[in-house]
Amino acid sequence: MTVITRFAPSPTGTLHVGNIRTALHNWLFARANGGRFLLRIDDTDGARSEERFVESIRADLAWLGLVPDGEERQSARFDRYEAVFEQLVAKRWIYPAYETPDELELRRKVLLGRGLPPIYERTALTLTDAERAAFEAEGRRPHWRFHLDHVPIVWEDLIRGPQRFDATTMSDPVIRRADGSWLYLLPSVIDDVDMGITHVVRGEDHVSNTALQLQMFQAMGAAPPDFAHEALLTGAEGKLSKRLGALGVGHFREAGIEPQALVALLARIGTSAPVEPFADPAPLIAGFDFAQFGRAPARFDEAELAALSSRIVHQLGFAQVAERLPVGMGDAAWDAIRPNLTTVAEAADWWQVIEGPVTPPELAEEDRGFVAQAAQLAESLDWSGDPWRALTAALKDASGRKGRALFLPLRLALTGREHGPDMAALLPLIGAERASARLRAAA
Repeated sequence: MTVITRFAPSPTGTLHVGNIRTALHNWLFARANGGRFLLRIDDTDGARSEERFVESIRADLAWLGLVPDGEERQSARFDRYEAVFEQLVAKRWIYPAYETPDELELRRKVLLGRGLPPIYERTALTLTDAERAAFEAEGRRPHWRFHLDHVPIVWEDLIRGPQRFDATTMSDPVIRRADGSWLYLLPSVIDDVDMGITHVVRGEDHVSNTALQLQMFQAMGAAPPDFAHEALLTGAEGKLSKRLGALGVGHFREAGIEPQALVALLARIGTSAPVEPFADPAPLIAGFDFAQFGRAPARFDEAELAALSSRIVHQLGFAQVAERLPVGMGDAAWDAIRPNLTTVAEAADWWQVIEGPVTPPELAEEDRGFVAQAAQLAESLDWSGDPWRALTAALKDASGRKGRALFLPLRLALTGREHGPDMAALLPLIGAERASARLRAAA
């Protein structure tokens, strides 16, 4: 069996961090098993779906490295839905119901008032042909419900373990509105059958949907896929956070987060495996296992993400970031400043330090004399070797200074900053002419 997973977003907005996590886990599972990862655009809602969001979804997945092996669009499959719908109506798996929303709400309140569960009572099944004709004559159009078989619904969830639902406690779900538009449940099942989906990985808020959909697979005479329902994300404060629904790829890109960091964090939070700064997803793929997933909500912390991203920046080679670096900056400069960066964007600040101009610092009187001495020595150095070590060794012998008293005034004069990259790597990039000028200016 070839493992086939799918990610099925609705193009009614941009992806948020919860969507991204679902897409990632489907992609990881497919890759771990040598399978295929498909993108399905759930755009049956013509009023709310927008093409710009379709493009945004594709772009976000590409930025994360989650490239689908194929794509389907529900809006291109209406004829197929109609054909299956008619077959299931003929087999009495689907039936028309004429209650208005107000009538259904009133009945729900009555049942609750009697201490009964607000389950649809299947009154539509008792209508005579004459009653249905009368509703049609007055302009009512039916919505359509799936006729649940009142038997236990059981399956083995890959994360949650054995699952059991009593169909007698569930309402026959509406699968099509009175205006002919589709709800989520049936088209998704039809697509999963036709696309050969073997595994559905999604949030635990879909568990009850799975119970309903299992009977729809049965009605179509199709074997259902395996299901894995993962715990939902929580914010750093430990509560379900609306903010998580607003955090998308655009937010993370603007914050300078590396896509590999988002992948590394979302792959492991909520599991027993440690979060590690993998710049290459290969270890995440190799170690992906639903047995490691816990039932407790997964805690998403932006501070942890930022720290992870910084560690990944320190692993990135010049070729991986070249297009994002300032014009003229080469691999030697990248290697020199990379250990001091938290984001790649900060490279521009250090390139400015290298290229100049640098504002001369205000030095103490004794340091100005020391820096003046350094300026004279710098002009006689052999810059083809290791100028920093040569300069500091000569100054140590000439001045008797050592440690912070030796190094800090030089760093301040050469970079204008107290901290930064290793000066042994930085000074050759600054070069003899600029270094001498900066030392003289500081003195």
